Amino acid sequence: MNRRRPRRAKSEINVVPYIDVMLVLLVIFMVAAPMMQQGTVELPSVGKTANQPNQKPPLFVIIDKDGALQLQEKQEQKGESYPDAAALIAAVKGMAGQGTDARPVVISADKNVRYEQVMNVMDGLKQAEIERVGLQVQAR
Repeated sequence: MNRRRPRRAKSEINVVPYIDVMLVLLVIFMVAAPMMQQGTVELPSVGKTANQPNQKPPLFVIIDKDGALQLQEKQEQKGESYPDAAALIAAVKGMAGQGTDARPVVISADKNVRYEQVMNVMDGLKQAEIERVGLQVQAR
């Protein structure tokens, strides 16, 4: 009587191939990691600027909470309103001048204005070859 015992399924997992694959991947990543470029961003520092004696006062581009555009010669006075960014940029280009004697332009936007509108004005000023453009912020 030769009885066969029923075969049982093996419930063991052979982990040796997985360990081999993991070690190969580890070596590949260790070799490749130093070759990858770091995603560093160099931010400009803000400090006190020396006031130049011959520096002309800036022009102020005001964008209010409704998106209306104004141009002011001085910050305290009431400025002239413009219907769109193209008309404003043309006026700024005429008033600011060119070259080394150009007046700087400061964009002062309400905090509720869409970022896109501020960037459109800034981009238009840069395309009009106005080199000195800045953003006015309120100190905390």
